[in-house]
Parts: sequence; C-alpha cells; structure tokens
Amino acid sequence: MTTAKNILGRLSAFWALIIFFITMLIVVIPLWAVGLVEEPRRTVIFQHISRIWMQTFFLLTGVRIDVKGKEHFRKGENYVVVSNHNSFMDVPLTTPFIPGPNKTIAKVEMARIPLFGMIYRRGSVLVDRKSEESRKSSYHQMKEVLTMGMHMCIYPEGTRNKTSQPLQAFHNGAFRLALDSGKAILPTVIFNTAKVLPINKPFFYWPVRIRMHFLPAVPVGNLTIDQLKEKVHAIIREYYVKHKDQ
Repeated sequence: MTTAKNILGRLSAFWALIIFFITMLIVVIPLWAVGLVEEPRRTVIFQHISRIWMQTFFLLTGVRIDVKGKEHFRKGENYVVVSNHNSFMDVPLTTPFIPGPNKTIAKVEMARIPLFGMIYRRGSVLVDRKSEESRKSSYHQMKEVLTMGMHMCIYPEGTRNKTSQPLQAFHNGAFRLALDSGKAILPTVIFNTAKVLPINKPFFYWPVRIRMHFLPAVPVGNLTIDQLKEKVHAIIREYYVKHKDQ
C-alpha cells in the first residue's frame, strides 16, 4: 500500500505541477497589470484574481478547502494574522482566503523564480533574513500594510514545522508589530497542508481536505511582547491539538 501511495503521490504531483503551470500562464498577465494600480487597491484586485486561481487549482487537483471563523474579522478592522506553518501549501491557502486584502511576510529567495517570482512579490512583503537592513525595511513595510487598512499575515514559527511537536516556538516579530501598531492578533490554525505536500517527500502531492480556522482576535491591551506571544502560542497549540484529528 505504501509503494502504491508513493507512486500515486508522484503522479498526482506531476499532474498538480502541470495544472499550476497552465493556470499560472493564464493569470500572469492580469497579475502583472495589477502592478500599475496603486495600493491598497492593487492588493484587493490581486487577492480576487489569486482566489479564483487557487480555487481552480485546488479543484482540479482534488484538494478540498474548509474555512471557518470568518466572522471574527470585524468590518472596518484589520489585524496581524498569525498562523502555524507546516507546508509550502500554507501561503496559497492564506493569501487568497483570508477575508480582506492582506500581505504575507515571505523569503526573498522565492521572488527570484521567473514569472512566479513576479506574482510572489505582488502578495508579499519580502525579507532577506540574512540582512539586518532587509529585516528593518520589511518591518517598516509591514507597518505600512497595516496603516493602509490591510491585514498582515505572519508565520511566527519563522519556518515550516519539521519537528514532531504540534507547534514550534514563536519569534517576536509579529507581536512587536501588533504592539507598535495597536492592531489585534487574529490567531489562525491550518490543518493538513503537510499531508498535501509532505516535508519528507520532495516530489509528492496528496489531495486531502485542508482546513483553515480563524479564532477570536486577541487585543494587545497592556500585554508585553512575551506575554502576548505566549498567550497566542497557547491558543493556537491548544486548538490544533484538540481539532487536528477531526
């Protein structure tokens, strides 16, 4: 059964790669043209196009999407959206399906890929983690995203979770941003994206139901960075452990 699944997973990956490439060629011109529009309207249009793109991609590759908790996004409010991070599939899920225009903090390396890199830049605040100047610049850009009324999506684990633990330790950046901007944290829990693109299988794609659940917002109040970080970590970890097998 394992051998059969490995073969099917690789065939599925080949099919997903073809679908991704074909659909990307369809959207690349309108997504390039979006760059001519000023922010935040640019990101609004980008999100509409990317949502249609990803809905089509997921449908044609057999992945089902379950999004819950959109009611926690209050009209007229924007948030620092904080999510667990298990797979490369997380960004194609969060960027299109977070309610309202948003940008994601992302590694600059992916932006160097031809064609895809241009699309990647449209929805991201890029950071070179090896550069102190880049980290400072990206932090100011994230504050500007929030000032423009958009959500800022951050994976505070910093990288994909390759451990056996439900959640890695969080870095400070998202929580410093929330305190500096006065924006509430909106915890988000993603399930099963690591089953679609497993970390330990380099060319493998398995269609399952992926879930993204938005939880009630956490206001910064008078909390310190560490207190806010620990509180949100506990919320996401507890929810993930409780619901991961459902």
